Amino acid sequence: MQAMPIAHQAAQPEVGPISSLTGYPAAVLCWLLSAGVYIAAKWVAPEMPPWGLCFWRLTLACAILLPIVHRHHDAMIGLLRTRAAEVIAVGAIGLTLCQGMIYHGLNDTDATTAGIIMALSPVMTMVLARFVLGEPLGLWKSLGALVALAGMIFIVAHGNLTALLQLKFNAGELWIVGSAFCWGLYTVLLRRAKFGIELLPMVVLLLGAGALVALPFHVWELFNDERSAMNVHSILALAYLAGPGGALMYYLYNKSVETLGASRASMLLYLQTVFVAVLAYLLLGEELHDYDLVGAAFIVAGIVLATVIKPRPA
Repeated sequence: MQAMPIAHQAAQPEVGPISSLTGYPAAVLCWLLSAGVYIAAKWVAPEMPPWGLCFWRLTLACAILLPIVHRHHDAMIGLLRTRAAEVIAVGAIGLTLCQGMIYHGLNDTDATTAGIIMALSPVMTMVLARFVLGEPLGLWKSLGALVALAGMIFIVAHGNLTALLQLKFNAGELWIVGSAFCWGLYTVLLRRAKFGIELLPMVVLLLGAGALVALPFHVWELFNDERSAMNVHSILALAYLAGPGGALMYYLYNKSVETLGASRASMLLYLQTVFVAVLAYLLLGEELHDYDLVGAAFIVAGIVLATVIKPRPA
């Protein structure tokens, strides 16, 4: 979320032919809608400030989903009574900061580059899990993280060794790197918190928490950013971000987790990068840069090393 749905650790169900028939299409559509978030945010960036976009997307998506989880309202209220501060902190990191940084970054970089950099977030999650949760990293995961990091640095430096040596980076891409870091930290903190309620009600609580934290930033923009006025483009973008790219996306992700399991559903995340590149080309006229292709190759190689190659048992 940024554009990505809420990560969730759940028991892995048995995946049969019927489950796959419903689970995989739901997951693919989920990541297609998620990719559309980058396109809508980039399209409306010149006319709507990032924190306003973040606040209204979270608020409207929460309002749409709240009636759907009416059976869980008692459990949600009970969780807020005992652990409200934790819910707000996790929502602030994973939704407010993560999304706000993406929208900030899209002011100065293209959607394709943002999508490629965000593909780094699962590797960041592995590294952060080592320090926060004490999960073993191992040789292949460590090597994969370093290779993916090299790809990210290559993209941010635009393949320019001189810029790299002089620490001259594109501000927009640095915002996206910060968003990927926040997403990784959020995923780890959510795993550690173990809030103990089902995925979709937890999504609604985190959306509400994220909107609450985004509100002061949005209020500041109302007095300091000339783009704060609503117009037709802003309303259309918000309609997509809150509806198909928000509430529906989260609902589909929940369904894909139920049928495929969290691991399989999350691994399809990498489709988002492909969808972003295709949609950005078709709708925004963006093209892949040479440094995007080289950096993406390093990131893919790092992901393969970190997630596919398994160490031999002793």
